[in-house]
Amino acid sequence: MFKYFLGNSPKWFKMTMIGFLIFNIFSFFILGKTITAWLFIGEFIFTLAMALKCYPLQSGGLLAIEALALGLTTPDNAYHEVNQNLEVVLLLVFMVAGIYFMKPLLMYIFSKVFTKIKSKILLSLLFVFISAVLSAFLDALTVTAVLISVAVGFYGVYHKIHSNISDYDKDGVLDRKELSGETLEQFRSFLRSLIMHGVVGTALGGVCTLVGEPQNLLIGERMGWDFIQFFLQMAPITIPVLFAGLLTTIVLESTGWFGFGAKLPKVASDIIEGYTAEEDAKRTEKQKIGLIVQGIAALLLIVALALHIAPVGFIGLALIIVQTAFMGIIDEHQLGPAFEEALPFTGLLVVFFVIVAMIHDQHLFKPIIDWALQQDPAEQPGLFYIANGFLSAISDNVFVATVYIGEVQSAFQNGEISREHFEKLAIAINTGTNLPSVATPNGQAAFLFLLTSSLAPLINLSYGKMVKMALPYTIVLGVLGYIMVKITLS
Repeated sequence: MFKYFLGNSPKWFKMTMIGFLIFNIFSFFILGKTITAWLFIGEFIFTLAMALKCYPLQSGGLLAIEALALGLTTPDNAYHEVNQNLEVVLLLVFMVAGIYFMKPLLMYIFSKVFTKIKSKILLSLLFVFISAVLSAFLDALTVTAVLISVAVGFYGVYHKIHSNISDYDKDGVLDRKELSGETLEQFRSFLRSLIMHGVVGTALGGVCTLVGEPQNLLIGERMGWDFIQFFLQMAPITIPVLFAGLLTTIVLESTGWFGFGAKLPKVASDIIEGYTAEEDAKRTEKQKIGLIVQGIAALLLIVALALHIAPVGFIGLALIIVQTAFMGIIDEHQLGPAFEEALPFTGLLVVFFVIVAMIHDQHLFKPIIDWALQQDPAEQPGLFYIANGFLSAISDNVFVATVYIGEVQSAFQNGEISREHFEKLAIAINTGTNLPSVATPNGQAAFLFLLTSSLAPLINLSYGKMVKMALPYTIVLGVLGYIMVKITLS
């Protein structure tokens, strides 16, 4: 049984997980609920860090089941957390599948971009900026799904050739040349840096607007701000941070620090050019019509998301229906693969909400909130920013924002703080949960989605590597965000 427990994961990891599950029981009865709940958080983060060795749904899921069994939370409360975040669950199930059917169009556009823009710095800036703009109007998870789709597509093109099935020289002629492992590693590093720039871009754009991140909508609703008001309230902090983020991209790509700076290998560039030329030459009428359908669907998607005519998941489902209907994809087995990418992560997210319910039930963050509210009002925005940033990095930014805005709203309704001070704290909570939370993959859903996607093992993107590559952005975004909070809100 031990041999098959958690499959091919390392023996020491299996022993550690069994140790956790046994120790938690003793801890519950000896050390008490609060300390045990904090241990569960640490153990769950550990399972996320081991995502490349063992998908966290199994290891983290066992911890979640044990937390329920020990009564640290209840199934009803866990269901309540899932219910509150149903829009995110539907988004993952349907929107990611909708993007899957758009892959030919994405490959067509990005292969042109990759081959036309030779400067890595310009390409990186483009990825950060486009991701930021799209995240401001759509949402970070959808943008991340697009980035993953593109990177997996390019890796697939390269891998076909690397496996010596076929190869292209610059004229698109097959030349059957085996490629070196060194070139493959450089290509992986190139994709890794672009994807990390892209997901940081989703955080830079997501913080700016009412619809960028789920917690923004929540805070905006509590404050009664519309799209424009929300943007103007956040702009004194978010706009300088956006430009600082773009500057950081230039510095990282110029210096090659923190694992950035890898250029697209010449041989890989030739392969992509050859692949693009061959695909263009052999494109059938059906494929051409498919691209037109996908293009129209993409425009409808942007309009629908920007105007928020329906919950994001519903728009995703409409995207699937429109594309498949007009492209003639009508067999059930042709639809199945579209859902394979997102469903394991959806399962993991539900497990994550069990841990979030436990944090809520055990009031783990309440002492920190109470302490912050007792400080000098002029200091409170800065302290709330730091507290939200730290807690978002170790748990989940949507949950942290929900807890904090709820507590602050109660203080306002009880007459403990003024409306003006309430607004300042809301801005600090929003920026605090969005900016420093890029530090770890569990802080942002988009980062966690990337870590557990099919792309991560292809480009050797581990938890540790994500933390390392996000570190310069964490420092710049976190510190400048704090400085701007102190200047504009104190």
